[in-house]
Amino acid sequence: MITIYQLKPKFQNLLRPLVHTLYQRGITANQVTLFACLGSILTAGIIAISLPNLTILCLMPIWLFVRMALNAIDGMLAREHQQASKLGAYLNELCDVISDTALMLVLLPIAGINSIAVFSVIFLALLSEYAGVMAPLVGEKRRYDGPMGKSDRAFVLGALCVALALNIISMTFLNGILWAMVALLMFTIYQRIKRAL
Repeated sequence: MITIYQLKPKFQNLLRPLVHTLYQRGITANQVTLFACLGSILTAGIIAISLPNLTILCLMPIWLFVRMALNAIDGMLAREHQQASKLGAYLNELCDVISDTALMLVLLPIAGINSIAVFSVIFLALLSEYAGVMAPLVGEKRRYDGPMGKSDRAFVLGALCVALALNIISMTFLNGILWAMVALLMFTIYQRIKRAL
């Protein structure tokens, strides 16, 4: 099943000149990772304190795109400029789940949101990433299988936030999408485990 993650190589090619410039200026992969995490927390905080003004949710897809670029940049710095480290591996995984959680929690204060669905998405997203990280423990590469990987979740979250900001989605439909994410996350966990065995 095609996921947004599979488009990553083309996106990286566009970023490569910027990555080279950052490397020449002494910027490290770990610094980019931490900046992306702090930016996610800050974005979530700005949105949270601005609610119930839903127009602020337009900030979400903008940040998610920037974060996607930063995630690609830190990986390229690590791989292509010999900055890979054990600390970097920890930061990459931990900062991702912290960022994902902070950004998803933004939905909770919105009137009509099904909080159980939101918490279910957060919990299963954490499990799906853990399932991916577990693969090296059984002798396989880290799994990024979809259909609801990190990039896919970011796309859905960004789209939902835009729809809310423009008032073009009903809460019933939005909650339905959240439950669909729950189902797809369960399948994602299954896929990652199955393909690592």
